[in-house]
Amino acid sequence: MALSRAPQRPAVGATRARQGRLGRHVLWVLVFGIALVVLGFFAAFTWKSGDLASTEPNNAREAADAQAFNAPEPAPVNGKPPQITQPGSAQGEVPPVPAGQ
Repeated sequence: MALSRAPQRPAVGATRARQGRLGRHVLWVLVFGIALVVLGFFAAFTWKSGDLASTEPNNAREAADAQAFNAPEPAPVNGKPPQITQPGSAQGEVPPVPAGQ
């Protein structure tokens, strides 16, 4: 008997062939994977929880600890504030203060 090269199966589109099968197996893999991740995070947290809750005995209240935060005074952004002048005055004269108010 000669083997035929013609496919006996129905033709499936390329997109359908590239997608995996859906079913309970995939669901169980996802459930157990997420459960392992949650257990891993919980184990890591409980392992390091003592280090996270501990504090330093002096809590950076000593002067030597504060020296690390010293910085030079910042440079001023602007020099003098601009002078308010009268409209149309080219000399930059200060306007007079209104009397009686």
